[in-house]
Amino acid sequence: MKNCYTSALVACTLLLTITACHKELNTVDQQQSTGSSRPAAQGIHDSTPKPPTGDTTRVLPPFPVNTPASAAACSFLPIYGDTIIYPQPVSGQDYIFNVVNSPGTGKYFAWPQGMVIDPNTGAINVTKSETGLKYAIGFVKDGTTDTCMSTLVIGGAAYMDSVYVIQDGQKNALPYFDANPYLPPICQGNGCTFDVGEAARQQKVIINTSSGVIDLEKTLNGTLLGLGGAFGLLPVNGSTITTRIYYKLNDASNQALQHIDVQLQYFDTRSAIGAGLLGNVINKLNNLLSGNRISNYANPRPPLIIIVRR
Repeated sequence: MKNCYTSALVACTLLLTITACHKELNTVDQQQSTGSSRPAAQGIHDSTPKPPTGDTTRVLPPFPVNTPASAAACSFLPIYGDTIIYPQPVSGQDYIFNVVNSPGTGKYFAWPQGMVIDPNTGAINVTKSETGLKYAIGFVKDGTTDTCMSTLVIGGAAYMDSVYVIQDGQKNALPYFDANPYLPPICQGNGCTFDVGEAARQQKVIINTSSGVIDLEKTLNGTLLGLGGAFGLLPVNGSTITTRIYYKLNDASNQALQHIDVQLQYFDTRSAIGAGLLGNVINKLNNLLSGNRISNYANPRPPLIIIVRR
């Protein structure tokens, strides 16, 4: 089993040929939007029954079954002014991104888990949200049972859920950006910095600090002969570690300090990977490569990188 599965072989091959693009660990810098030229988010209308509008629980309801033909009827769609927002280096407080129109009173939801959104105002706490993800935002106007839906991306870096076989030459895990694995790399000599503070390196996870590429072979085997890598000298099947990567990007985020947790798991051979685990990885990978949200409900973070020796 290779990390480029049959259904996405061409796309993965292109991605793995791209060279994609910290000691500030006390606080994560805060954020602010940019005025990019991307078109405003479009809404769709849904008649699926929703929780009562007075319900302020933060537990997500089931993802709505959308009816795109009713999009024109969603006149109270909340608008955030863009389809993508970026973190910004604002210190001393959380950065809050607000709705720019006045859709009226109602309740807001966001799918998948990872976005921190005020259920009453729609204000997004970008500081506390997972970046580098595509979200669906739903709004149920008071007095209705309909959900207006729009899509919003919080810019940032991420890694694909995937399987990498060292013996087959799959030795590097490349980051992708702004929830789009087909975007060209943004960190080729452009001032990006990964592993700020070296938290990942302290766990023996080896990352190119200018591109964000994870060297899976060195992470597995170690950089010094006989000392072992991130999984120890004699790793066993299923060994797992989670590392936090702090980074800064030279893009519209203006070098704001961000972070992503990444889970790495080891197996001796491809056949040792359980069918359920493998199916989950393939599903997330295919969703990403198809342009969809990685998940409509469960938090897709941390991404899972499975390292297979042979």
